[in-house]
Amino acid sequence: MRGHVSILNTNARIDSLQLMLTDLRMRNEPIRHKAAFRGCQPEFQALVSRLIEQLEDELMQEKQRFRDQARSR
Repeated sequence: MRGHVSILNTNARIDSLQLMLTDLRMRNEPIRHKAAFRGCQPEFQALVSRLIEQLEDELMQEKQRFRDQARSR
């Protein structure tokens, strides 16, 4: 049972990373307009890109960890 909870937590982590990546990739126009109005649109976009890259790396690591755990059972 304990191993099952671990699998669920891993799936939840993968799901949450995928959802966050989807959210970051969507163009949130009101936020982008605020960034442009404040004169920080290039910095904002650079930050979004960096966050996407970091989360993609974390997602790949989490998927690998999940596969490794599944194989060891």
